[in-house]
Amino acid sequence: MRSLILAVAALALTTPAYADTAAPAPTAPAAAYKSDTTPIGVLLDDPAAKAVLEKIVPPLIANPQIEMARPMTLKQVQAFTNGALTDELLIQIDTELAKLPAK
Repeated sequence: MRSLILAVAALALTTPAYADTAAPAPTAPAAAYKSDTTPIGVLLDDPAAKAVLEKIVPPLIANPQIEMARPMTLKQVQAFTNGALTDELLIQIDTELAKLPAK
């Protein structure tokens, strides 16, 4: 019995106090908004991202049909803009969106 008590006491001394508590898993930083992966609705719902769009492509954002495109990305909508939303504009938008703080 005495050896069992000594064994338990020795185990208690060698086991760190935090051993039975799980450390929270680190969370990855939120991905930046991107014209080819972020839905337009998400961009419109974030005031800072919407401001980027209003600055670079105001006619697109002012178009009442933009609400129908909320589930689409800017890259997907590009095909329906008759060349008005160019690859260069998407690059400019991505550059500005990358400057926004992660959400």
